[in-house]
Amino acid sequence: MQKVGDHITLDFIGVSKEYTSLFYEEVMNKIAKAAKVGIINIAKYEFSPKGLTIIALLKESHISFHTFPEDQIISFDFFTCGQIHPDVAVDILKNEIEHTSVVYKKISRDSVHHYPDIYSSEGIQITYIVEEVIKRFTSKQGQFIEILKLKEYGNALFIDNEIQVAENDEELYSSTFVNSSLKLANSFYYAKDKSAAIIGGGDGGVVRECIKNGFNYVDWFELDQEVVEVCETYLPKVFKNINKNKNVNCIWGDAFENITSSENEKYDHIFIDLNDDQYCISLAEKNMNEIKRIVKKNGVVTAQVGCKNLKPNQVESWINVLNNHFGNTTMSEIYIPSYDCSWNFVSSVNK
Repeated sequence: MQKVGDHITLDFIGVSKEYTSLFYEEVMNKIAKAAKVGIINIAKYEFSPKGLTIIALLKESHISFHTFPEDQIISFDFFTCGQIHPDVAVDILKNEIEHTSVVYKKISRDSVHHYPDIYSSEGIQITYIVEEVIKRFTSKQGQFIEILKLKEYGNALFIDNEIQVAENDEELYSSTFVNSSLKLANSFYYAKDKSAAIIGGGDGGVVRECIKNGFNYVDWFELDQEVVEVCETYLPKVFKNINKNKNVNCIWGDAFENITSSENEKYDHIFIDLNDDQYCISLAEKNMNEIKRIVKKNGVVTAQVGCKNLKPNQVESWINVLNNHFGNTTMSEIYIPSYDCSWNFVSSVNK
């Protein structure tokens, strides 16, 4: 991170008194003295019938006031690259300006990006701290792909502005996904040679967990080869060169078209790792008969279904789809720190 300065803004509310331009100049000089910054020039513009914009050009940047007499608001900002933080102005201004309340905001001016979480609301704003934008492009499949280095979570994959995985906690997601299926399968039968089909999951984490758990054969159906390639390059802790494993067969293109070529009852486990939206739920539902055809008797189908707290209707839709085709569902849950929420996986046994 490269820091260049500090910036504060203050909005004084309930200011019934009108102050002269000379008053603001004197206050600016007090602030400059306290902050040990040098004023080069002061410029001002007075509105008719009332209102004022005044700015002090500093060697270290600027101090400014803008007044809104009709709204009884005075807005102030102070940006400096100096050694003393601009918040030395706060107490000076509170003592000088008569007001009922003040809104204070502090900004670090640096090379760090603030990336909004798509689940932010008007009442709660959540952002990721991005230390570096590593890669950003639109794939041939039309997906907007970003690899961002996040503070605390390491390199992360974002697709269409939504986080998919972050290397420092991705294992929580993928291991829970795979183990949810394994635990359920072991309740019905034990397969010495386990096979799996993975639909989606371009980051490779679910494939890696299958290999780690002794699957001897994995068919990986992935639409966007560029997602896989960028994860192999920039998320090596997640990917771990799984596409070079002799037990992994990568099948590119539309997964639901490609699974029609699979023989009946081929897989012990099927993992559906698609985007958590209604379009993908409808797509899976449309092709669920094919999924049921290729999973073995007492095999398990597991889908990542999103967060039941943030998207309860979506999770319920997934449960209904699987219940309608298999007559049973079991839900697993794990808290993913980089998602800032718990994530759910729903499994069904092909009884």
